[in-house]
Amino acid sequence: MENIFCIKDKVILITGGYGVLGKSISKYLANQGAIVIILGRNKSKGEALVKEINDSGDKAYFLESDVMNEKKLIQNREQIVKEHGKIDVLINAAGGNMPGATISPENNIFDLQLKDFKSVVDLNLFGTALPTSVFLEAMLESGGGNIINFSSMSALRPLTRVVGYGAAKAAVLNYTKYMAGELAIKFGEKFRINALAPGFFLTEQNRSLLTSTDGSYTDRGKTIIAHTPFKRFGKPEELHGAVHYLASDASKFVTGTVLVVDGGFDSFSI
Repeated sequence: MENIFCIKDKVILITGGYGVLGKSISKYLANQGAIVIILGRNKSKGEALVKEINDSGDKAYFLESDVMNEKKLIQNREQIVKEHGKIDVLINAAGGNMPGATISPENNIFDLQLKDFKSVVDLNLFGTALPTSVFLEAMLESGGGNIINFSSMSALRPLTRVVGYGAAKAAVLNYTKYMAGELAIKFGEKFRINALAPGFFLTEQNRSLLTSTDGSYTDRGKTIIAHTPFKRFGKPEELHGAVHYLASDASKFVTGTVLVVDGGFDSFSI
């Protein structure tokens, strides 16, 4: 019987693939037999991760890139197609936040730095839309393609402080739903796009906001845990199954959806 979850030899691109979550996902996908290509600006981090993956016997490559640089992305696309012949899956995991696009408890809306707000929207929204457009061209040439965008819990619920990031990730979710119809209607059912909405995972970006130096929860961390039925933060490996499902043929009739992985946060109220 066919294994509909098999991703062996699929060429999978991942932007932001050496962050805390991206690194875990990249290693997992390579271990499942996929050919993983990590795109990012930090050459040392990217090459270190690729060496770790390849030393374990799996296949991964790093290409220096920038999700905001169309010329660079096109160069990446041409090199990938030349060396691997196709692009099966694109995972848009690059993103981030800036202090000026947040509002701390002691500040208000007039303290918001609109320049930083715009930068956060650019990185998260256009840093998703631009790679999608560039790599989609290669997918069209090979007759099929699958895109997985990273949204956020802040896209589903307006969380305190992260006004810029929340707005940007909500836009990513809307973009995902729009593109699902656009791709299927214009190019056919072999073109899919979905989004992940992770709950709260400790990353380089939020660790100092959620935990103290001794590992205890900050006030914000305590509030999040109190509203998470599982009573803990997520572990990076707990995203593997969701990514694998969306990347495989097990989800081939799934498009335009958001898959929530949050320990129950979005379902809980008081």
